[in-house]
Amino acid sequence: MEASSSSKFVGAPARNVDVSNLAGMDSPLQPPGFRAAQPVSFSLPASPGSSGLPTPTATTDSSDLRRQAMANAARGPHRLAAQDTGSSSVRFARPDRERDRMMFMSQPIPRPPPARAGSRAGRGRRATNWPDRRYDSFKTWSGKLERQITHQAGAPELPGDEYADGAGDDAFAGSHRTAATSVPEVDRFYAALEGPELDQLKPSEDLVLPSDALWPFLLRFPVGAFGVCMGVSSQAILWKTAATAAPTAFLHVTTGVNLALWCVAVALTCAVSATYLCKAALYFEAVRREYYHPVRVNFFFAPWITCLMLATGAPRAVAAELPRWLWYALMAPLLCLALKIYGQWMSGGQRRLSKVANPSNHLSVLGNFVGAQLGASMGLREGPVFFFAVGVAHYAVLFVTLYQRLPTNETLPRDLHPVFFLFVAAPTVSCVALATIAGEFGLASRLAYFVGMFLYASLAVRVNFFRGFRFSLAWWAYTSPMAGAAVATIRYAAEVDNAFTRAMCVALSAVATLTACALFATTVVHAFVLRDLFPNDIAIAITERKVKPIVELQESGGGDDIEATNAGATAAEA
Repeated sequence: MEASSSSKFVGAPARNVDVSNLAGMDSPLQPPGFRAAQPVSFSLPASPGSSGLPTPTATTDSSDLRRQAMANAARGPHRLAAQDTGSSSVRFARPDRERDRMMFMSQPIPRPPPARAGSRAGRGRRATNWPDRRYDSFKTWSGKLERQITHQAGAPELPGDEYADGAGDDAFAGSHRTAATSVPEVDRFYAALEGPELDQLKPSEDLVLPSDALWPFLLRFPVGAFGVCMGVSSQAILWKTAATAAPTAFLHVTTGVNLALWCVAVALTCAVSATYLCKAALYFEAVRREYYHPVRVNFFFAPWITCLMLATGAPRAVAAELPRWLWYALMAPLLCLALKIYGQWMSGGQRRLSKVANPSNHLSVLGNFVGAQLGASMGLREGPVFFFAVGVAHYAVLFVTLYQRLPTNETLPRDLHPVFFLFVAAPTVSCVALATIAGEFGLASRLAYFVGMFLYASLAVRVNFFRGFRFSLAWWAYTSPMAGAAVATIRYAAEVDNAFTRAMCVALSAVATLTACALFATTVVHAFVLRDLFPNDIAIAITERKVKPIVELQESGGGDDIEATNAGATAAEA
């Protein structure tokens, strides 16, 4: 066997020593008369310091040297001649039969990333002194702008910053990191989520955000919070109508109630809007995922519907007459959203109506009727008629689709849910809008009113089916339809004035008001006392595609075992 060790050194030539001529000399390490059977040749550098190689020190990791030697030995003698002049590795020449018997049964264990503080306490200090990088994939700037500003300010770069981009702090979900940078398809939402609002994760799914920690508040703040603003705004319209209509004059309702409710609604709308704008500025990826969610996308109509309700319920002490440009400014965003959503309904893609139909779709239709009512009350004519016609056409299609419960639909729950009360909102609001456009509560308005009241009664008698749900912001879906039904009843009682219609006005108004007050008190308790009103928003944190389970390959006997394991994994996946 021939063993050679050669190295290239810069600045001094190597000296070759051939010991074949010294075969006749006795070695002090060998018995007298022993002669070498084969010649051995080796080369030495002129001086160790002249080489460009790192000099081993006391801090050299022996495991690194061992892995390097194992890797070089595994390359085999066939690469000895192909070694370039800049190589500094050590290789051993072995016969082919010995190389064939060589086996490496273990692999080096990768070390975890080093702690920034250089000790075991580094993790604790990092958790308290350094920002959490696990949510950077949802941030608008992904944490890069912060590091650029810190670098330009002259702050020293800390050891271990190579893990700042997610290799260290995000080691718990390295493969999920790329999934958070793109929006899942519609089918992916159906496959990963369940529940009437598609907000519950299936047991076999995983998240791109940590499931064992409470996320930042803005990530947990959903667009459905505008439902609270809609509920309070509808109460302002109800009490304004009760204070000015003839059928409820015997109640002696003052306009002060309308003013107080309107001010509360404006304050809530400003607070919720400011919070959600902060979410859009800091966590735009979360807002984008909500927009592509098949249920949440309908709640993007809610801010503009709330503004229309505030304009409709504005007290005369605040604004006796509203400018017409306000109506155009509020209806323009609704028109853009309607063109987007209605176009998807008509297309044969993944967002066709037969696939994504759910009760929250009524919000996309409700804005047309509320806008038509406001425009007609301001003296406009063609614009309100246009939006009313568009709303009627799409409401008819949506009503039939939801009533049929098509087999292709995947979001309708088996049991009833608070959002089912949105069935009542569209017909009751549309009858008032048509009466405002026509100037009287005529036959068409009465037809829409009777349809809405029948749906209201059919849902009210099944109150037990609405129990058993955990309180959430979705419960505010009761308020706007109830208030709309009460307002429509007051307008109907103005045309058909009798004891029964007056009793209906009082009863429906009382139910709507008590429901809104109870929900408002419950919301305050859950928000500020129990602090569980905004749990982790699971719906926006699903992976782009289903994460396949990791299959461990065990190499016990040879290649046949690996092939058998792969075949088993393929069969399990199929």
